[in-house]
Amino acid sequence: MLTHIVLLRLKDKSEESLQKMKSELLSLKGQIPCLKFIEVGTDILHSERSYDVGLYTKFDSLKDMEEYQVHPAHLKVLEYIKEVKESSVAIDYESEN
Repeated sequence: MLTHIVLLRLKDKSEESLQKMKSELLSLKGQIPCLKFIEVGTDILHSERSYDVGLYTKFDSLKDMEEYQVHPAHLKVLEYIKEVKESSVAIDYESEN
């Protein structure tokens, strides 16, 4: 399995903006067959080092994650993210399950 995690800082940190981002990301569920698991959460601590939104996804293989990266549904959400994010970080790693 492959795990893909993205943390986002948004320009607008309002509850409405956070929920819109969460909704956009969760809309990928069911649209991309190779996406085996998706979870999205918003920060609850609001510390100086916190990010606003976290995306946690799972794929069977690197090939599947690469398919996800270029899938039209992902690209559409990615365009939205580029408009509203202040910054982001990501990590991809092999996992047991």
